[in-house]
Amino acid sequence: WRNYCISDTYEPGSVAKAMTIAAGLDSGKLTGNETYVCNGVLEVSGHPIKCHKHIGHGVVTVSQALEQSCNVALMHIGEQMGKDLSGEARTNTLVYNVDDMVASDLAISTFGQGYNVTMIQMATAFSSIINGGKYYQPHVVTEIKSADGTTVEKVEPRMLKQVISSTTSDTMKTYLANVCSVGTGSAA
Repeated sequence: WRNYCISDTYEPGSVAKAMTIAAGLDSGKLTGNETYVCNGVLEVSGHPIKCHKHIGHGVVTVSQALEQSCNVALMHIGEQMGKDLSGEARTNTLVYNVDDMVASDLAISTFGQGYNVTMIQMATAFSSIINGGKYYQPHVVTEIKSADGTTVEKVEPRMLKQVISSTTSDTMKTYLANVCSVGTGSAA
């Protein structure tokens, strides 16, 4: 039996954009008031890297970068942040090493390309963005019962660390809600 959610890795793509923006806001390298120009492509170290909207988004705010899933704006954000997008130790062979990371690696990692994670890693990371910045140990059951229905063990949430401030989490919740109300996740 193999649970691919914890056993296999994948390239997260645009879901990782929320992590990039949250890290930028929490580190103070972003204020949330910045604007970026997307012309549909950004050349990084001689590599043209395209946005999904090839004609570009024009001028976008930080919130709009997330709402519209703008790769170019995220690359600009990553450039502002610098090489502080390294991964955790358990995945050190799947993500970039800060010492070996080049500008184009930094650029594509801002929108979830060029590295791998497991589904459970992405789910817990994303959850921490919207639950006050608290990173909880992942678990799949809330309690274990015996055959007669008696609770044998109750699994309580276990916070491991605060990964971003509650203020950044509140901002991110607004940005993420905008994705669904006015951005790429809306019916409009």
